[in-house]
Amino acid sequence: MRIVCNNQAPGKVIRDMSNAIELVGVCARHGAVAVLHDLTAAVAAQRITALTGPNGSGKSTLLGVLSGVHRPASGSVRRTHARRPALVVQRSEVPDALPITVRQTVAMGRWAHRGAWGRLSREDRAVVDRCMERLGITALADRRLSTLSGGQRQRALLAQGLAQESDLLLLDEPATGLDADAKAQIADLLAEECARGVTVVHATHEPEDAAGAHHRIALSEGRLLAEVVR
Repeated sequence: MRIVCNNQAPGKVIRDMSNAIELVGVCARHGAVAVLHDLTAAVAAQRITALTGPNGSGKSTLLGVLSGVHRPASGSVRRTHARRPALVVQRSEVPDALPITVRQTVAMGRWAHRGAWGRLSREDRAVVDRCMERLGITALADRRLSTLSGGQRQRALLAQGLAQESDLLLLDEPATGLDADAKAQIADLLAEECARGVTVVHATHEPEDAAGAHHRIALSEGRLLAEVVR
């Protein structure tokens, strides 16, 4: 195990094609509020990276920057992955009033290939079926998302992320609030995706959920606290 503390010179990072993403001096804001401060770090390709830190440390914002959804106020982000990133949000971010079934939720993952109004092909439907089967939610396909338990809803959102078939999978607190069996299932699935060549980044504030990661980026109040590589 190698631990790198935040004593590097600002703006210095060694360019490496084995990195999926490199960030140099990244600052990010929500309105007038600064959330990330001069962050320099790299995400290794085809590995599992855990973003750790307490609530409010900037993990979700960093995921937004990695995905391209959140534009940094300053600094640079270099990406080497070819496909659109798949971002899996927290289950609490999906409103209960949304009248959508589990199958429709997972099928939204194919929008990256067909567009929001494109008709799903036979291949698209097969991908949706496979992803639901992998997450054990096939029997829930016709259920409204709002009627599911927290664990069931999280698996549906993760299936949506897998359905995008991206080479970069980003997850915001995927195991928070789940029981031990559900956490183990998600950890196994992320390891399978990594073995297939997918770069996986997930945020967590629970140290045990980061135990299986190859690389950890620890944040504190929007700053890099340390990186741990094993």
